[in-house]
This record gives sequence, C-alpha cells and structure tokens, in this order.
Amino acid sequence: MRQTIENYVLLSLMLCSAATAVAIRPSSKLADQRPHLELNQIIPNKFGDWQELPSTNVGIVNPQETELLNEIYSQTLSKTYINAKGYRIMLSIAYGGDQSRDLQVHRPEVCYSAQGFQISDQQKVAINLAERPIPAMHINAKLGARNEPITYWVRIGDKLVRGNLEQGFARLGYGLQGKIADGLLFRVSSIDADAKTAYTNQDQFIRDLHSAVAPDKKAAIFGTLTTSSL
Repeated sequence: MRQTIENYVLLSLMLCSAATAVAIRPSSKLADQRPHLELNQIIPNKFGDWQELPSTNVGIVNPQETELLNEIYSQTLSKTYINAKGYRIMLSIAYGGDQSRDLQVHRPEVCYSAQGFQISDQQKVAINLAERPIPAMHINAKLGARNEPITYWVRIGDKLVRGNLEQGFARLGYGLQGKIADGLLFRVSSIDADAKTAYTNQDQFIRDLHSAVAPDKKAAIFGTLTTSSL
C-alpha cells in the first residue's frame, strides 16, 4: 500500500513538472564533470578481515539481462568475499552516467522480483560509519530454499536515497537545475537463513570497506548528501 502511495505521489510530481521540464531540459551531465570512475580500482580485493574469492559457485543475482545492463549501466562490478570465520558476502555495484528516467538504476526490489524472488521485510536503516551515518535499505529476498538478506543504497548525484520516492525527488531536483545526475547502486547480500546475522556481517563489511576506500574516492560510493533525515 505504501509503495502504491509513493508511486502516485511521484507520478503527480512528474506530471506537475512536465511544463517546466520542457523549458528546462537537462543537458549538463554530472558524470562529465567528475573524474573518471573505475570501480575495479576503487574497490580493493582485500580489506579488513575480508578476502575476495577468485571463484565461487554461489550465484550473484544480476540486476537485469546483459542487454539491459549495458544500456543502463556503464560499469558493473560483482565480487564475493569471505572472512576468517568463513562468512561470505556478495558485493554488486552498478554505475550509470545518465539518470534520466528511462535509464535510472533499478533497485533490488524490482530486479529480484522480476527473477521470481519473494521480497519481504523492507526497512529503512542507517549504517554508522566513522564520518557519519548513511541511509540504506534492508530487504529479504527468498527463492525456494535460498534466503538472501540484502543491504543496499542508491546514489543519485551526490545524494544517497532510499526508495522510489526519494530516488525520483533527487533525479527531478537535478533535472530542474538543468543537470543529468549520474547514479550508482551499491548492494551487499548473504545467503543466510538468519537475517539478523546477515545484516550484522553486512554492516561490518560496509564499515571495513569504507575504511579501505581512498578518501578522494569515498564520495563516488558513499555519497555526500541525503534526501531525508535518518
């Protein structure tokens, strides 16, 4: 019900801004004003207690089919890490330089559902990093015996957003300034029947990764602004 209301509100905002959008057509891409982004260079293979597995038979769910991936995202990165206790975390990052509506990053609720997963327990959370808390989402995706708790956020321009409404507001805000925002989806997940254990390990993984990313690269992954209070 809440999702439906959000969609109606977002639709109304888009319709009300249609006339303005004609007069103010976004033409300046933020991506062209930023240093070139190389996910493979930003995300280390080893950090904290985590080591990348060179190969794994645990399947990372791709957000979309390859053809659509190439259309929406200019870069994607998928890795699986393991810590000293044997706990595995799957990391998936997708970056797109053009966040116009047809090319916006797709949230996990959408792409997991499209592949047959049942989505439940959606919750807005805050992850406490050394510098500041950042907004994120927890969702649980289940397909047969596979239970996959997920932590994710979306970066639109400099803003971290949660949910369809915040994502639309951020994109619209940049558009009214004549700017086309870039966008990034950051997602970590675990195959774990115990969601609490999964989220605890995912939070630690994110904090360790934040500490390991170079200071001048953190904003590309973790943003600098939020669209709402935590």
